Amino acid sequence: MINYGFDGKVALVTGAGGGIGRAAALVFASSGAAVMVSDVKDDGGAETVALIEAAGGKAAYFHCDVSDGAQVKAMVAATVEQFGRLDFAFNNAGINILMANEYEDEVWDRAIGINLTGVMKCMREEAEAMLKTGGGAIVNTASINGLVGNPGQPAYTASKHGVVGLTRHGALRWAQAGIRVNAVCPGVIETPMTAPLVANPEMKKVIDAMTPMNRMGSADEIAQAVAWLCSDAASFVTGHPMVIDGGATAI
Repeated sequence: MINYGFDGKVALVTGAGGGIGRAAALVFASSGAAVMVSDVKDDGGAETVALIEAAGGKAAYFHCDVSDGAQVKAMVAATVEQFGRLDFAFNNAGINILMANEYEDEVWDRAIGINLTGVMKCMREEAEAMLKTGGGAIVNTASINGLVGNPGQPAYTASKHGVVGLTRHGALRWAQAGIRVNAVCPGVIETPMTAPLVANPEMKKVIDAMTPMNRMGSADEIAQAVAWLCSDAASFVTGHPMVIDGGATAI
């Protein structure tokens, strides 16, 4: 595994109870960072912490619904109190309400509230904490659906387009304050969120065929990109929506 040289640094990862968030938390920890693991799934969050600690890393868990500003504020404060600072934040918490009518008010409000407004609430608190110690790096989870259209998911598509715009805003706002803000735009990734889709072998063949590489991506492939964007190797990268999709948007 690549060591990104994060000794003495502190990372906060939302949606870290599984999937991409867990993979990112493990990469941060393996590179020396202390990690605040956050999720609404307490069992998953506790398991991520246990995995980090079993490998010799430092981690703690904080339950947080990112759509709730008070909870987000408390999460960032707890991170600083526990570990002394905040250097990296991966705003990964999100939902994809498959097979729902996203034009329904309740579904729309929930998707936007978590996927987009939640990212905004996290960014504003994280940036405030980072400014106190000279800067840091923020990465947001968008999607290829934040760059192209999707006829079946208006709320998900709108929220992820919003994350890309919010990322660019943050990059410009804090460019001279030492905070870099980027986004990852995954294609179809094999995670617990996509597991129901690929449980059917025939459906998996269809999903694999959507990508020129003829396979789904892995959570670790996204996590490695997140860590790189936070590392000194990406010191001149900000405002960038990094596409990680096996060529799907190249078609």
